[in-house]
Amino acid sequence: MIDNKTIDLLWTYVDKYNHVDFIENDPISIPYRYKNARDIEISAFFTALISWGQRKTIIKNATHLMELFDDRPYEFVLNASNSELKTAAKFVHRTFNGEDLLFLIERLRIHLKDAESLESLFFGKADSSSVQSGLERFYALIFAENATHRTKKHISTPTKKSACKKLNMFLRWMVRNDGIVDFGIWQNIHPSKLKIPLDTHVIRISNMLEITPNLKSNWQVCLLLTAQLAEIHPNDPVIFDYALFGMGVDLK
Repeated sequence: MIDNKTIDLLWTYVDKYNHVDFIENDPISIPYRYKNARDIEISAFFTALISWGQRKTIIKNATHLMELFDDRPYEFVLNASNSELKTAAKFVHRTFNGEDLLFLIERLRIHLKDAESLESLFFGKADSSSVQSGLERFYALIFAENATHRTKKHISTPTKKSACKKLNMFLRWMVRNDGIVDFGIWQNIHPSKLKIPLDTHVIRISNMLEITPNLKSNWQVCLLLTAQLAEIHPNDPVIFDYALFGMGVDLK
């Protein structure tokens, strides 16, 4: 049980960071470059995948990636020529490289030709699945024909006990629908089912506040912390990602 003083503190930081001013200096600013929902979700997906390290570097490299996509990410994934793909293959962000990029483009191209949205690669009919099953479904689709590809280290799955931080952040961007920072363009899963993106700030502040002591980055801890936060706001537990992340930034 989270005490009332901690709850009040969390809401204070939610009010501070779940704000339009948050967008400019966060990787979510990249998909905000686009109006079309398909461009938003593709740019958000690739931005989320490279979201580790300093935020300024993430934004810089994600901006460069969108330039390699000719600022038309959905069209590029579906129809880029071999010469365009060859140019895009020069992209590098830390351990994510051109081989990873081309592999994901190839796999997304296969599945998106028969799908209206990237959402259908995660979730089926409205509220018919959980985040866990959605993450597992996506992982299975991506690696169905190449189970040993090096890109597996960039696409996490709960079946391997990963906290799936980057994909949970991507899902937050797509699903939360309060109209402030997150896009809320996916309709087939409710925000109440989202799981907390368990990054280093979230772990450190959750430990400091003793919300869930001795946190480690794995799927069971992700579920445990999300359940704790759901006791405060069952319809939208991941809203407290803003509080825990924001507090982590403030208390570096």
